[in-house]
Parts: sequence; C-alpha cells; structure tokens
Amino acid sequence: MSDAADAVEHRKLIVAGTGSAGLTAAIYAARSNDEPLVFEGDEPGGQLTLTSEVENFPGFPEGINGAEFINRTKEQAKRFGAEVKNGVVASVDDSSRPFRVELTNGDVYTADAVIAASGASARTLGIPGEDELMGYGLSTCATCDGAFFRGEDMLVVGGGDAACEEAVFLTKFADTVYLAHRRDEFRAEDYWVDRLMEHVEEGDIELMLNTEVTDLHGTREDGVESVTLVRHPEGYPTDRLDDPETEEWEFEVGAAFYAIGHTPNTDYLRDTGVELDAEGYIKTLGGAGGGQTRTDVEGIFGAGDVVDFHYQQAVTAAGMGCEAAIDADDYLDELERTEAAGGEPVTAESDD
Repeated sequence: MSDAADAVEHRKLIVAGTGSAGLTAAIYAARSNDEPLVFEGDEPGGQLTLTSEVENFPGFPEGINGAEFINRTKEQAKRFGAEVKNGVVASVDDSSRPFRVELTNGDVYTADAVIAASGASARTLGIPGEDELMGYGLSTCATCDGAFFRGEDMLVVGGGDAACEEAVFLTKFADTVYLAHRRDEFRAEDYWVDRLMEHVEEGDIELMLNTEVTDLHGTREDGVESVTLVRHPEGYPTDRLDDPETEEWEFEVGAAFYAIGHTPNTDYLRDTGVELDAEGYIKTLGGAGGGQTRTDVEGIFGAGDVVDFHYQQAVTAAGMGCEAAIDADDYLDELERTEAAGGEPVTAESDD
C-alpha cells in the first residue's frame, strides 16, 4: 500500500524523461491543463544530445544541433506550463492510488497518472576515444547520422540484425562499409545476413570477422580518423590480447557506428504490473483508435524508445509522446468525472 504522507507534493501527471517523447508529451499535457511534472533522468535529453546535427526532423530544413533541439523543445514545454526538474525515477508503486513515485535521491511524489518516456540507452564499448568522439564521427544511429559522412569509409560494429541493417543502409553513402564482428557467425536473422552478403559480393561491404575495436582516434574538430582493431582466428580477440595469434593494427575510417543493442530504461517499473518484454521494453496496448499507449496498469502510459525497439527515431518518439499525453488526458478526465459523481477512484486490483 502506498503511503503519500512522505510525499513532497501531489501532481496530476508525472512524465519520466526529457527526450523527444517526454518533452512532446509535456507540451501536449501542459496545453491540456494536466500540469505535468517532468523528470530529466540521468541522461537529460536522451540520445538526441549525442547527435551533433539532427537533419531528419520535419521543420528544420537546415538541420539543428541535437542538444539545441532538446533545449528548444524543453522551453516550449515550459512555455505552456510544464515543470521540468532534475531527478531520476527509482520506483513507481502502483499498489494503490495515487501512484507513489520515488526518486533516487529519496524524494517522493504522488501522481494520478504517469507517462514512462525514459528511453533506451545505446550500449557502448567503453574504449578510449569513445566519450570524446561520440557525436563527432562516432554514432549509435546510422539512420540519423550516416548521410553526414557521404563518400567516407565507414565502420559498423556488431553482429545482430541492427548491425547488418545499418551496414546495408550505409552503403547508400559510404565508399566502403566495413563490418567488425567479434565472432565468425552472425546472430542476425537469415534475411539480414542474406542482404548483407549480397552487398559483400557487390563489393560495397567488407567483413572483418573475429575482430573487435579497442581504440578510437580523432578529434572533435576532425571527427574519427582511425580505429585500432584486434583479431584472433578463434574470435573474441579482446579476451586473448596476450595470445601471439592475436593481431593488432590501426585502420583508417571516416566514421564509426555502434550497433550492439540498446538497454531500455525501465528498472523503475519492474515491481509494477506494467508488462515488459524479455529485453525490458514496455508492452503497450497498441492497435487502432485511442488508448494505444496504455499499459497493463491503468494510469501508466509508455512512449518513445522505452516502447519502440525498432524505429527509434526522434520523430516517431515525438509522435508517441503526443499519443501518450492524449491518452493520459482522457484517463485523467474520466478519473475526474468518476470522482465528481461520487464514485470510487480507480484503484489497483488486489490479490487479497
């Protein structure tokens, strides 16, 4: 049972996340007088802040810096009355209503509705040069950034569906695409392996199997200039750096793309009734008509990359954020009508 006595304050709506989905949800919710409180999370702005230029979001024909895009969208949400605070949501208690939302710093808020728009974090390698060059020749989104490096040699890291898909996509722009994978077999579906091998036969893609990246070289001014690669005939070369059969060399490329997966930021929902898939992505109602962003818990909605593991684009996240705000507003209106009519507010089902 939730205890609201220790709450800092009660809000009609709390939004977790300030990426494209969360901020769009905040804009729509604020315009609907739902007075949203938005928590920025530990990656304010989400993955867009790692992108130096956003050129595929409608309305910006000259492109816009990713961080600037987020800041402008945040100001737009504030203009309509959204409140944005620093804070990471640690848990949501859905055992009774209102929801009890606790932050990692111990602060507690209550809310009638919650929009989970906390995104997914791209997995990285944790190697030298990564932090400095992310967004400056190093990217986790080929669809977002591939066109910036037209005519360059490009390196894709990974061996699953995403890596094969991104390597194929980048052939539209690259001189040659190199795909580095730490094993000699792909985890990808046959469809993507077949597509990949077609481009290998055509000379657009070259495979670097049993190979890993250990270092990225370049500057923010000039971007990625080269990478250090290691290779071992039995694969997983970084586990065999002292083996005399392990080769190491520096390889010149104009851009590098990680395609090694994403981790949805949903740990704070694991003790709720919200259904998550095996990877941790939120399962929403979907389908046609209203309520598509609803979860298995009435009053909790999901939007953006925390739901969408396929498209993962700023514009699709924004669209889902809009949907979540409209769905939340419908829920809050119904809640208000029920309480005004003297009915019982929506409560969580009990096993008692």
